Amino acid sequence: MAFYVVQFLTGLASAASLFLVASGLSIIFGVTRIVNFAHGAFYMLGAYVAFTLTERFSGALGFWGGIVAAALAVAVIGVLVEMVLLRRIYHSPELFQLLATFGLTLTVEDLVVLIWGPDDLVGRRAPGFKGAIDFFGQNIPSYDLFLIALGPVVLGILWLLFQRTRWGILVRAATQDRDMVAALGVNQKWLFTSVFALGVFLAALGGALQIPRDAVNHAMDLRIIVEVFVVVVIGGLGSIIGAFVAAVLVSELNAFGILIFPKISIILVFLVMAVVLIVRPWGLFGKPEAPARRTPGLTVNPWRPLTTNERFAAIAALLVAAALPVLNSPYLLTVGSEIAIFVIFAASLHFLMSVGGLASFGHAAYFGLGSYGVALLATKAGLPMIVCLLLGPIVGLLGAAVFGFFAVQLSGVYFAMLTLAFAQIVWSIAFQWVSVTGGDNGILSVWPASWVASPARFYWLALGIAALAVVILRIIVFSPFGFALRATRDSPLRSEAIGINSKRIQWTAFVIAGTVAGVAGALFAYLKGSVFPDNMGISLSVDALVMVLLGGVETVSGAVIGAIVYKALNIWLVSQTDLSKLVLGGFVVLIVVAFPKGIVGTLETFLHRRRKSASSASSVLTSRIETAE
Repeated sequence: MAFYVVQFLTGLASAASLFLVASGLSIIFGVTRIVNFAHGAFYMLGAYVAFTLTERFSGALGFWGGIVAAALAVAVIGVLVEMVLLRRIYHSPELFQLLATFGLTLTVEDLVVLIWGPDDLVGRRAPGFKGAIDFFGQNIPSYDLFLIALGPVVLGILWLLFQRTRWGILVRAATQDRDMVAALGVNQKWLFTSVFALGVFLAALGGALQIPRDAVNHAMDLRIIVEVFVVVVIGGLGSIIGAFVAAVLVSELNAFGILIFPKISIILVFLVMAVVLIVRPWGLFGKPEAPARRTPGLTVNPWRPLTTNERFAAIAALLVAAALPVLNSPYLLTVGSEIAIFVIFAASLHFLMSVGGLASFGHAAYFGLGSYGVALLATKAGLPMIVCLLLGPIVGLLGAAVFGFFAVQLSGVYFAMLTLAFAQIVWSIAFQWVSVTGGDNGILSVWPASWVASPARFYWLALGIAALAVVILRIIVFSPFGFALRATRDSPLRSEAIGINSKRIQWTAFVIAGTVAGVAGALFAYLKGSVFPDNMGISLSVDALVMVLLGGVETVSGAVIGAIVYKALNIWLVSQTDLSKLVLGGFVVLIVVAFPKGIVGTLETFLHRRRKSASSASSVLTSRIETAE
């Protein structure tokens, strides 16, 4: 019995740090509506800065002063980030905010390695809390008891701050109706800045307080941000009490899940998150949100099929790409095959986002399911490659059919979070079901058949399937189904009024996108000769989002260009520098801020303006000639 009590207390200690970080994210989203993926980076920075300060200054005052000073220093950095970057994208769709803050996360990861090095750093024990307390033969670290007491104290302080101060009243008012607060003469910019500073301070404090418990490393940002998103979504976006309750729930699930359900311990929190979103989409303590902004959010030009000249240009570009084996470079052909596969993957997500208006944060799940489907059919059943390529993507189709049924019932950030939860469930199953998936050892020896064993032949296969997938998706876009899907995206009420079953249309689009992603995953398994849980990880889902944004969200096939540019740049940077994340993260931020329409969208806008200008000039000239006559 004592063992379980100690395990419960350990969970409460972890909940305290998790609550600090989650409350900061919840406050930021509640007021600014920024989906701040960089919150984990501030947590990590708090830990690193606290390690430096506590090592430099001795004694209890030096340690605790270093903890608070680190949180304050990172809060100042957060203010600069808010003023320089985030103010520019407050009115952008959630997707753009997520990608900008993700780019910031990549940048911070490499900066941390550059400043503190790649090795783990072990911090000092907290002065005054170095021992342990005996509890019926079980030792409880005194520092854990300190954290357990700290959580409710911070909750009480935040409650008083938001309920009993003028600033707190303004923040709560902005959470409910930002436009009304602005109409009353409140300076929204500085209100948002102060809220962001408080949120970052809490995240950095949570990271700083972890140094006596865990080693400081440059991967702790992504590890914490997933749990924080789970906590905030379960508790309710913008709810401090919800963040506290959810932090306790998630931490105790982690503490006892490994004991009671060791084979599905990682899945538990994501199952709870998925159930909460399905039953109560706004969380346990949250409130229903106003209708979300339409995901693409930008207008380039009305869509139209390709003209005859544009089709000839596309065919010519395809023929040039098909001639790549002339260079006789196996490395270039392998890179070309990978780019072609990611063109398929990005095009599938682009179809879901641009035509359906549904921004999925977990699209890699169907890519991974296609990979595992092929790998299991090839290694366990011994089926030939052509059969595996036909049947493997069906696993992605089935996954999309099941998950999509629940996901399309939601919209906006809740839809995105549910897709993330489903993706993490699939990843957790692949990671823990060792007897079938091999766990983190993966499935090896997934080799292509002899007829495509050479790099050139496999490249032609990948290129051909990529071209076919893009053409099919374009045909669907301009089909009656595509028009119905766009009607549902632009005006759900009007589309329902004219007899369109919006949920069924969106679900069908979700299944189509998942199936195409499964095709990409199936090819990727044969390209690499192996499959690992990383094939369905968060980073791969974000990569797909970046490709879509880079090409242009509101273009028909911009993801093709986005995938080519992003993947080629990513591969080149990795081979050229150890700071590839720094450069890539800066590039992502630049695209979001300076070129939100993407490469193809910006080009289309430029050409449209030229045609419009030429048409206006022609009209003026014609008018003058008629007047002269």
